[in-house]
Amino acid sequence: MNARLAAIISCALVSVLGLAPAARADQAPPLQQLPDAEHFTIDPVVDGTLVAGGITFSAILSRIVGTGEIRPTPPGSPELLLSIDRIAVTQTLDPGAGKRSDVGLYAAYAYAVLDPILSGVRGGRRALLVDAILYAEAIALTRAFTDATKIGVRRSRPIDYALCGDTPDAPGCSSTDLQLSFFSGHASTTGAISATATYLAFMRAGPRHPRPWITLAVGTLLTAFVSYERVRSGEHFPTDVIMGSLAGAGIGVLVPHFHRRPHYHESAYCAPPVLVGFSTTSRNSGAVTLALRF
Repeated sequence: MNARLAAIISCALVSVLGLAPAARADQAPPLQQLPDAEHFTIDPVVDGTLVAGGITFSAILSRIVGTGEIRPTPPGSPELLLSIDRIAVTQTLDPGAGKRSDVGLYAAYAYAVLDPILSGVRGGRRALLVDAILYAEAIALTRAFTDATKIGVRRSRPIDYALCGDTPDAPGCSSTDLQLSFFSGHASTTGAISATATYLAFMRAGPRHPRPWITLAVGTLLTAFVSYERVRSGEHFPTDVIMGSLAGAGIGVLVPHFHRRPHYHESAYCAPPVLVGFSTTSRNSGAVTLALRF
């Protein structure tokens, strides 16, 4: 392959994915001890596009769902549900559970705003900007992924079984929202924020400090609380909140993980995973490499 063509392809892939190119084998990684404010790097083009794209997708899809053009179908028999999910249909619904789950979600959002401010106090304006971008990107991607899954699966909510199972023409049974059960947006968003906060805390403070462990415990408990209340409110099945929590946590970990800068920490070389790299093999040729490091 022509070296110039290979370089162009590699740079294009790296720009799209927002990942760092692989280092050449004959180049040793630079020895540097990064302050807390510089453990992560951001790209205004890539990160701005992902944040804006995620927010725009969720906003437009919410407007489409709100028009009622997507008509819901009546729920099937509860006997077809997984055994773990049947409790959501047979339980006595808690009318206050929905509000409590909202409080938990808003608390997670509040922390996503507060944590970058605290990082700015400790590490300066760059730390504030980096953390704010990471939280915004994790939330935007989680919301977009959640909304796309909801509209693709269109699973009936547990409350749909209770209100519209036998009378699908009853008032309120024509709402598209009744079929957006899988998976839970409350659980996925809370999980994403908690996972991002935990990852940042471990990178900034280190595993020997109590701060990341406290963040992990509080985030896990908050996600579990929100998930439990979503089931008690009749808005979601247990598998909805389980999948939502896992999806959100996965995105919340991957977003800051892909933004790490290579550096030395306590004599150990820490580098982000490299998916795309380019190296010259001879005068007129080169190679594009694909690799994954955890």
